[in-house]
Amino acid sequence: MKHLEHAEREARTSGVFGAITLESASGSPALVCEAAGAAAPAHYTLREEDGRMFVGLETRDRWLSESVEADVMHTGDSLEELVEEELAELGLSISELAVQHFRDDSLCYVFRTPLPESSGPQEVASWLLAYEAAFRELGDMSDDEA
Repeated sequence: MKHLEHAEREARTSGVFGAITLESASGSPALVCEAAGAAAPAHYTLREEDGRMFVGLETRDRWLSESVEADVMHTGDSLEELVEEELAELGLSISELAVQHFRDDSLCYVFRTPLPESSGPQEVASWLLAYEAAFRELGDMSDDEA
């Protein structure tokens, strides 16, 4: 899929991720980018599910997920606002977005957003970079001491 291949090139060029792989789990290709500097294993994803592209952050570590939630609660900003700000920095204007947060069947904590259906390759890449920039500042997602 050209969208994922373009996003992979942009992710590698950005230098903000750890290991980056293109996977094909259960027939659906996915881009998986390791969250560099996170206190526990976590990764950003671009994957298609039921014909819709999603960008996400996934971790099996409950404490890492809770550290993100706690930071959002204490700052008073919503995840939607934080992602929207990062998208604007990358030149994308989004009128409405939703961040879903749940624990999936494999006991992985997931934050994800469905992408607009009309997203082209550059927009898809921008969503991945915006997610990383927004979440990097939250909880224990970064080893930066501010």
